Amino acid sequence: MNYQDTIDYLFNSAPLFQQVGAAAYKPGLQTTLTLDSHFGHPHRRYRTIHVAGTNGKGSCAHLLAAVLMESGYRTGLYTSPHLVDFRERIRVDGQPCSEQYVIDFVDRERHFFEPLHPSFFELTTAMAFNYFAEQQVDVAVIEVGLGGRLDCTNIIVPDLSVITNISFDHVRFLGNTLEAIAAEKAGIIKPHVPVVVGEYVDETRPVFEHRAAELSAPIVFAQDRERGAFGLTGDEPECELGGLYQERNKHTVLVAIGELLRRGDYSIDEPSLRRGFAHVCTLTGLRGRWQQLSDRPRVVCDTGHNPGGMAYISRQLREQTYRKLRIVIGVVNDKDVSSMLALLPREAEYYFTRPSVHRALPVDELMRHAGSAGLHGRGLPDVSSAVQAALADSDPDDFIFVGGSSYVVADLLSKADQAN
Repeated sequence: MNYQDTIDYLFNSAPLFQQVGAAAYKPGLQTTLTLDSHFGHPHRRYRTIHVAGTNGKGSCAHLLAAVLMESGYRTGLYTSPHLVDFRERIRVDGQPCSEQYVIDFVDRERHFFEPLHPSFFELTTAMAFNYFAEQQVDVAVIEVGLGGRLDCTNIIVPDLSVITNISFDHVRFLGNTLEAIAAEKAGIIKPHVPVVVGEYVDETRPVFEHRAAELSAPIVFAQDRERGAFGLTGDEPECELGGLYQERNKHTVLVAIGELLRRGDYSIDEPSLRRGFAHVCTLTGLRGRWQQLSDRPRVVCDTGHNPGGMAYISRQLREQTYRKLRIVIGVVNDKDVSSMLALLPREAEYYFTRPSVHRALPVDELMRHAGSAGLHGRGLPDVSSAVQAALADSDPDDFIFVGGSSYVVADLLSKADQAN
């Protein structure tokens, strides 16, 4: 098989959550443990940092990886979902794993994993952990896929656990209260392993405190620390990541790095930290976080896809200057669509669309929800046609926002990459 054949095989033979949703979700770690044993527990051959949370975990993971890279560590980074190319999920020092590695891994191991019927994420996690061992990384930053307690990344024993925040998302799997969701995320806390919690509310803080106390895990709440624990000598570091919500993520990472230094076996100085923050997207390949694609009209995309993320995006949209705000939006069918739409500005012109995944909410359903929220516009069958319609309607001083789902952004960036 060539690379495209191999990717098609992976997508078609293992249930892919981004395509089919609930049918791909496999709670429990038995298959993961079987794969891990088969490969000789590769994650034990390097240090790890584990990052969970409802929003911001991808940004925090990339920031941590960038700082570690600038500090001289050979750094693995495992994140999900990918936006354009599967290999975005598995990086070493910012470089995606090679196409040949993916081909060889599947060809060599399929006789073993096919009878197990792993999910796509279980198989991808095994591939990543094995790749990092083969590449002899010093440390790998591992982003949780969904939840924490039963996520297949949760076989690692990290140097540090990070939980960015808790809000409502994936309630079908994680629970329909903040306390229940927090309990699932708190499942990544390990005995005696320090944990940094970025943000908390009254309902979630006791959940984290109780779990940490049970496991004698030192816990720090970044929200309570005005300047983190790194001891910066000047202003807050400049960051390549845009978006108001990144202020919280940057602060969480500063506190997390302070906790790594408290361990005594990490060496990270202030210049390295500042370089990592300033060049995080360049160093790690991160895309889709308040990313500007053009200037006149200004076009910005963002992967925020739940009420917590949309609250920050809506606030930032209201702070922009423009003649007319135009919003291209699509969502998937397991999100709290009404709550998300209720946060968006009513004065904008909307282009309702559908990303190219099976879980996408049909345009007519999205428009019904939007009408109830007082949002008006027209429906377009796909992201590309919706963006083109917004561009055709725009003056140079207009502002076009594209988002609502990671998969809307993925469709947009895929098209942009093809054009380039």
